[in-house]
Amino acid sequence: MSINYLAIKHLHLTCVGLSGSLFLLRGIWKMRDSAMLDKRWVKVLPHVIDTLLLASALTLAVLSGQYPFQQNWLTAKLFALILYIVLGTVALKRGKTPAIRTAAFIAAVLVFAYIISVALSKQVIPF
Repeated sequence: MSINYLAIKHLHLTCVGLSGSLFLLRGIWKMRDSAMLDKRWVKVLPHVIDTLLLASALTLAVLSGQYPFQQNWLTAKLFALILYIVLGTVALKRGKTPAIRTAAFIAAVLVFAYIISVALSKQVIPF
């Protein structure tokens, strides 16, 4: 592996950790109806991190020659990512009741864990 690949992989893994941690924090703040959710950095930083996360993922795919729809595990990650995004928006913005937002938040965290499990095992069913 080249130094560039390893640097991009480390950037990607760092963004995964930051993105997941911020989602957890924002979900907790949402359940507590915290004023922290109104802070500018809370609204901007997740988008910056997620953009870097996606850009590094695409770069890794190109450098490794592994793409969704060629590799089953990457296809699973892609569909799980879409589900995670939908659940995350329900949990943090679109859920009409606290119960719906909480259920979506828990489901999103479980999907995030699945994505990580698939990435580590390179298996569609990692459990």
